[in-house]
Amino acid sequence: MIQSPKLDIDLRTGQHPGSAESHEDALAAENVSLRLLLAQAEINARGLLARAGIDAKERETSDKLQKLIFEELHHRIKNTLATVAAIVSQSLRNEQGVAHAQQAIEGRLLALGRAHDLLVRASWSSADLGAVVRGAIEAFDDPDESKFSISGPDIRINSGAVIAVAMTLNELCTNASKYGAFSVPNGCVDLHWTIDPQAQRLRLTWIEKNGPLIQSPEKRSFGTRLIETLGRELQGKVRLTYAQRGFAYTFDAPLASLSVPTPA
Repeated sequence: MIQSPKLDIDLRTGQHPGSAESHEDALAAENVSLRLLLAQAEINARGLLARAGIDAKERETSDKLQKLIFEELHHRIKNTLATVAAIVSQSLRNEQGVAHAQQAIEGRLLALGRAHDLLVRASWSSADLGAVVRGAIEAFDDPDESKFSISGPDIRINSGAVIAVAMTLNELCTNASKYGAFSVPNGCVDLHWTIDPQAQRLRLTWIEKNGPLIQSPEKRSFGTRLIETLGRELQGKVRLTYAQRGFAYTFDAPLASLSVPTPA
């Protein structure tokens, strides 16, 4: 039997695999494919490098922001702990008996906590003075028959002022409950603040009315020193008046030390 010769043809080139033309065409096709693969690989590599560069910048920014947050948190915690330490130390030194010391410490720490609550809600930047005042006196007031007459314009104060005002009002409320207007049934407090636009100052006044007859204390208590210190921290002037008709507190400070700085 005579067999027909086997024809083996490259379907891509139409050439016999053994011919020179078929080898050249195959090499050319492979070169084109290789060049295409290399070009695509280069494009992919550039994309990856660009994306890695962006990720690196974002990671660097994130690390810097995280470091800043930790440093700020550390600073605030240290300040708070220093305040707590001073409150505990001075309260124990001046109060008579464990029960009185415990009550004084708890009241001051609660006032500090309420001030921090306001700051947290305001992202630690500022808070409305009216909200600070009402938060500080809430534990001492009766919503059904308020002992306070409160008035004043809207003004936002910075975080340092929030804590100072809240702590001061807590001391004033505590003293009024023990010795002043709140120690008798009809006692009340006129609490208001005004702003002098020309002098750029804020004036906050606490005046007790219908309270018992009072007299100036023989020595300055920790509460008195705390009130005066908090006022000085805000570059303000504090005046305590022990009139027989009622105790009065006046705080006068520049707005620059209370207000929130405007971003440049």
